[in-house]
Amino acid sequence: MTRVLVVEDDPGIAEGLLLNLRLEGYDVRVAATGVAGLELCREWRPALVVLDLMLPLMDGMQLLRTLREEGNTVPVLILSARGDETDRLRGFRLGADDYVVKPFSLPELLARVAAMLRRVGERRAPAPALWKFGDIEVDTGTHEVRRAGAPVALRPREYDLLLALLRREGRVATRTELLHEVWSYEPDVVSRTVDVHVVELRRKLEPDPSHPRHLLTVRKTGYRLALAPAP
Repeated sequence: MTRVLVVEDDPGIAEGLLLNLRLEGYDVRVAATGVAGLELCREWRPALVVLDLMLPLMDGMQLLRTLREEGNTVPVLILSARGDETDRLRGFRLGADDYVVKPFSLPELLARVAAMLRRVGERRAPAPALWKFGDIEVDTGTHEVRRAGAPVALRPREYDLLLALLRREGRVATRTELLHEVWSYEPDVVSRTVDVHVVELRRKLEPDPSHPRHLLTVRKTGYRLALAPAP
């Protein structure tokens, strides 16, 4: 049975998530503090974590940072009342895979949990290939990304987004297409998730992120990856 850990200090929200996730067939545990959540992540090894940010003893951001520093790549869905862009960006930079703002739609949350777990279960290495643009190399056989020969640490969703753009070989990808392909969102979902992840990719891969030469914005449409640098 798939294990889902809920780290949430609000008893009503925690109980509702516990009951509904169990109805979906998951093995669910709840931690009411950040410290307890971190201990369960280490000992119980859940397949996915639903993480509140405003927690006693250790906040959600510190918990997430600690997990990633320890090399734990468990998918994390942040569930928080803090919904401004700064908080979302910080969460993604620390390694969150998705971000849902309270108050939330329970059916949508359950769908996102299912989609995240499906991506983990279905992800298979594509046929080995080496993509190059600028001083960047992407080895799809090993999932390694290098910049000028040095390894670049990309989060799972950052890597998936980069691969989605690479496979289009310079063609434009709309935000809706990327949300569906990388995050399994439905076509009518509006989200800044793609834009936040592109900012992070530019920071890690572009010599001058404020003037990108490869990860280009197509106004009012989406993004494209120029294998040859833009003039």
